[in-house]
Formats: sequence, C-alpha cells, structure tokens
Amino acid sequence: MLDALTLATGVAALALAAWCGFAAYRDQPTKDWHFIGMAVVALLALVQLVVGIVQLARGEKPDQGTTIFVAYLIGSVACIPAVALMSLTERTRWGSVTAAAGGVVLAVLEVRLFDIWGG
Repeated sequence: MLDALTLATGVAALALAAWCGFAAYRDQPTKDWHFIGMAVVALLALVQLVVGIVQLARGEKPDQGTTIFVAYLIGSVACIPAVALMSLTERTRWGSVTAAAGGVVLAVLEVRLFDIWGG
C-alpha cells in the first residue's frame, strides 16, 4: 500500500475534523465549503481503494489478511459520504459535530489500514 497516500488521507481527514469542529464550536452548521472538503477527502479514500485493489490483483498480500484489509478499505470509502449525508440532514451545529467525528473515524481507519498492510 502507498504509505504517502495513507498519510495524505489521514491528514486530510484530521484537517476536515478540525475545520468542522471549529464550525461546531462557533455554533454553525456545515456549509457548502465543508461539503467540498468532504468530497476531497472522500476522493482520496476512493483513490486508496483503487490502489489497494490493484495491489491485491498484482499478488501483493497484507500481513493481517485480505478479507479484513478489503473490509477496512470499503469502510474508509463509505465513512465520509455517510457522514456527509447525516450532516446534510442535520442542519444545526450537530451536523458539524457529526462531520468532525467522521473525520476522526477516517483517520483512525487509515492508521488501522497501515497496520493491516504491514506498516
């Protein structure tokens, strides 16, 4: 797995969490700019999914098992879109809190993916 891509996705997820957390601190809902940020982070996670599948197809194997690796890849891709949908339905400060929590969850998933691959 590409360590730089995992790091970039994790850092972007933490930046999104801080940005949405600051909006929640200021008692603001998620705005269009937040959703653009979520789209960028989701795109990074999607690229990571493609890279992971390509590496598996080339015969490379994660240290802790292919099934759990693919499950974490799918979870990391689904995390931010799910949070964006929940944040969109909750147009109060709690939508920003939800988006911030999703960013933290994605960062933790990235650390776990790194460990599963053998980092």
